[in-house]
Amino acid sequence: MSASLGARYRGVVEYDGTDLFGFQRQATGRTVQGELETALGRIGWRGQAVLGAGRTDSGVHAVGQVIAFDFDWRHSPADLLRALNANLPADIAVRALEVCAPDFHPRYSARGRRYRYTISSQPVRSPLSARYCWQVWPPLELEGLRAASAVVLGRHDFAAFGSDPERGANTVRTVAVAEWHAAPGGWQTFEIQAEAFLFRMVRSLVGALRRVGQGAMTVTQFEALLASRDRAQCPPIAPPHGLCLVEVVY
Repeated sequence: MSASLGARYRGVVEYDGTDLFGFQRQATGRTVQGELETALGRIGWRGQAVLGAGRTDSGVHAVGQVIAFDFDWRHSPADLLRALNANLPADIAVRALEVCAPDFHPRYSARGRRYRYTISSQPVRSPLSARYCWQVWPPLELEGLRAASAVVLGRHDFAAFGSDPERGANTVRTVAVAEWHAAPGGWQTFEIQAEAFLFRMVRSLVGALRRVGQGAMTVTQFEALLASRDRAQCPPIAPPHGLCLVEVVY
């Protein structure tokens, strides 16, 4: 069945962020938003902008980024999905596409975002996985990671771990999930969900948690770092390639 003219479409996008300069369109460099708009333009779209749920940084990946755009498309959403993917580069794909409410906004309608950070605790680097994980050695102690992660649950001022993406002074966020999981072969993942995140907040948390996992910082010191609200005290942040936007919750 064809969608009505001028419909708003909601899509779920997956991308390998290695060679991309983040989601948001930039003056120079490839971005997810820019590539999506270029692909849509090739099939007749004349809109102003593709909207996104999150402004992922350069090098950050996604399997659950959500987008929306308006389009006078005369065929079915399935046809639009095929046409769009046929014009996107190999490192970006739209996984699902549907007509949505005209007032849907992927960012402002969202109730939460869930990210996953992947760590490989191996003494030797793996070229096949290097694009998608942070190689950390010595290995991280899981009990300390879990104890420190429990500290961030709930509503806190996370100024020590990031800045307001709107360039304001609101650094308070509510974290609903902060969990570490281990898998055979030295793999560890950090899952975190909040209604929204500060700029570089997840990577800053992982950078500090790594110190806890290696015994260089105690859970008490980590808690004091959170309470300090002092960005200057935060350890170096984790690299972007281990981070992935997994899901946007509505």
